[in-house]
Amino acid sequence: MKKRVISLASITMASLLWACQATSEEVNLYSARKEALIKPLLEEFTQSTGIKVNIISSKADALLKRIQSEGKNSPADVLLTTDAGRLHRAKNAGIFSVIRSEVIDQNIPEQYKDSDSQWVGLSVRARPIMVTKSAPSITLSTYEDLANPELNGQICIRSSSNIYNQSLVASLLAVSDEELIEQWAKGLVANMARSPQGGDRDQIRAAAVGQCSVVVANTYYLANMLSNAEKETDFAAGSSVTVIWPNQEGRGTHVNISGAGILKTAPNADNAKRLIEFLASDKAQEIYANVNFEYPVKAGISLHPILQKWGSFKADTLDMDKLGTNNASAVKLMDRAGWK
Repeated sequence: MKKRVISLASITMASLLWACQATSEEVNLYSARKEALIKPLLEEFTQSTGIKVNIISSKADALLKRIQSEGKNSPADVLLTTDAGRLHRAKNAGIFSVIRSEVIDQNIPEQYKDSDSQWVGLSVRARPIMVTKSAPSITLSTYEDLANPELNGQICIRSSSNIYNQSLVASLLAVSDEELIEQWAKGLVANMARSPQGGDRDQIRAAAVGQCSVVVANTYYLANMLSNAEKETDFAAGSSVTVIWPNQEGRGTHVNISGAGILKTAPNADNAKRLIEFLASDKAQEIYANVNFEYPVKAGISLHPILQKWGSFKADTLDMDKLGTNNASAVKLMDRAGWK
C-alpha cells in the first residue's frame, strides 16, 4: 500500500510539473506595429506552437528607451518594429543578440537581413509615387522627377520627421552625391502643394479632393483604403490615384522592411527564435501579403488581388543597412533643404 501511495504521489507531482511547464511556454514581444495588424500573425503562431505571446505595443523610439531603461531585467524577448532605420538604431544601442537559424537563412534574402545577423526583415514595404487619375498629363518615371519645376505646387508628402521619408532620402544618398540630393530635396520642397501634415492616407485624401496631384506613400496604406468599400470616402480617395513604380529602368523602386531582433537579455530566447522563424514561414508570409497588404520577403508567396492589380515591379536591391547608416545625414540634408 505504501509503495502505491508513493507511486500515485509521484505521478501527481509529475503531472503538476508538466502542467506548469506547458503553461509557462511564452514569449514577450515589444511591438511598434499596430496591434490589429500583427494580431492575426501572433494568433496563428500560438495556435501552431502552443506558445503564448505577451505583447506590449508602443512607438518604436519609446520601446527602445523602455528596453534600455529596463536593462538586464527587461522582460522583452523580441523587438518588432518598422523601417530598417529603426532596426539600425536598436542595433547601435547594443540590445540585440546574433540570430542563427537555418529557417531564416533559407526564407529571407540577404538584402533583408542585418550584415551582422542581429535583425531580420519580415515584410517588404514599397514606397512608390501615386498620381491622380484626373491629371493624366503628368509624366513621372523616377524619384528624381519629383524636383521638376513643372510639378510646382502639386506634391503631397509627409514631414521630414517621418522615418519612411528619411529612409527614402537615405537610399538616394547611397547612390548619388550629397550635394545633388540636397538640390533635389530643395526642388521637392518647392513643389509641395502644402506644408507636410498627417500620414500617408492623409496625402492620398488630399489628392482626392484636389489639393495636389502627386503623392509619395507606402502601398499598404492605399491597399487598406481600397480593401473596405464600406468606408466610402477612403475607398473613393484610394480609387482616385494610380500607382507609378519609379526608377524601373535603373536601381528600382525604393523599398523598406518591417523586422525584428532578439534581445541579448531575452528570458525566453528559444521561443523568441521560434516566433521569428514562424514570421518568416509561408503561412505568416501569406498573412503579411493578404491581410496586411505588405509584400512578402519570402519568394513564391501569392499576393492579394489588390497588390496583383498594380503589377510586378523592380525593387531596389540596396543593402538595408544603408538606410540606417545614412539616416543622420539624410535628416540633416532634409533640414537644410527646408523640408518641414
